[in-house]
Amino acid sequence: MSKTAVTQETVAREFDGQRLDRWFKQHRPGLSFGRLSKLLRTGQIRVDSKRAKPDTRLAAGQVIRIPPLDAEALVAPAGSAAGARPALSEADRDMLDDALVYEDDDLVALNKPPGLAVQGGSGTSRHLDGLVAGWRKQGRLRLVHRLDKDTSGLILLAKSVGAANRLTQAFKAGEIEKTYWAIVVGRPPYMSGEIKAPIAKMPGGRPGGASTGAEKMMVSDGGQFALTHYQVLDRAGKRAAWLALSPRTGRTHQLRVHCQHMGTPILGDGKYGAQEAFLDGLDLSRKLHLHARQLLVPHPELGELRLTADLPAHMAATFETLGFSLSEARDLDEEAPWR
Repeated sequence: MSKTAVTQETVAREFDGQRLDRWFKQHRPGLSFGRLSKLLRTGQIRVDSKRAKPDTRLAAGQVIRIPPLDAEALVAPAGSAAGARPALSEADRDMLDDALVYEDDDLVALNKPPGLAVQGGSGTSRHLDGLVAGWRKQGRLRLVHRLDKDTSGLILLAKSVGAANRLTQAFKAGEIEKTYWAIVVGRPPYMSGEIKAPIAKMPGGRPGGASTGAEKMMVSDGGQFALTHYQVLDRAGKRAAWLALSPRTGRTHQLRVHCQHMGTPILGDGKYGAQEAFLDGLDLSRKLHLHARQLLVPHPELGELRLTADLPAHMAATFETLGFSLSEARDLDEEAPWR
């Protein structure tokens, strides 16, 4: 059986922060974990000339010594998808190209269209995570947060393991400020305020995540603490209002549940608002009118990165029908009302 020669490979920037065993899974997909562990124990695999363990975290620029291996170690086992990049249709490639909002060495920001799931699930074969895997030739893009399938707007993807870890921690720590735009049916009791209501999973709901559409939440005294700030940006009489929403916690379907709890369900949200989530007598889209409009992201070079995503077509059309002025949108974005 033929063997490879001893090789020295430099860790690329996109793998900064990745575990050594996961690096090998991508770069030597046919090498079993047991064989990898033995090569590490005997010192045949080294990182910067030092012994390492499977869970050793790599840094960009480090050099991995790889001993002679069977040629099969380079090839993924039969039936494995390791290293495979799914083919994209021209329409999906154009969609992702058009959705690009921002890109630098660390991250990519996309304006996700409504109706596209972020990740796969039961009965969901087409999703953003799968599409981006075949979008770019260089490196893998890693999701660092989520949006509901029917919610449009900003979604961040990291270009390296290190960047993914930093962004994930920033989201968990509340260091990334999120602003959503929503059109709600009715009018909130005040022009601005907060919705503080604990959220729990509704009993009897089918198992599954948000991507399946099966999970349903509710306000419950026994639920997890949840806090949302809101500001009314414009009103269409008593029938509807345009809100800016800032979730201070990250509960499943938080904004949808909180708006319904306030007595103003999000337009098109039949799941939580039932028939009350629709306006009779107007030719409006029945899609969910919830959009991740802006993210303020701490950035190692820029200090703070302000990302903004344009409205999807159905929301823009509803804005026009209800008389909400998008010409004021840029000024509203700059105001950062949550500070």
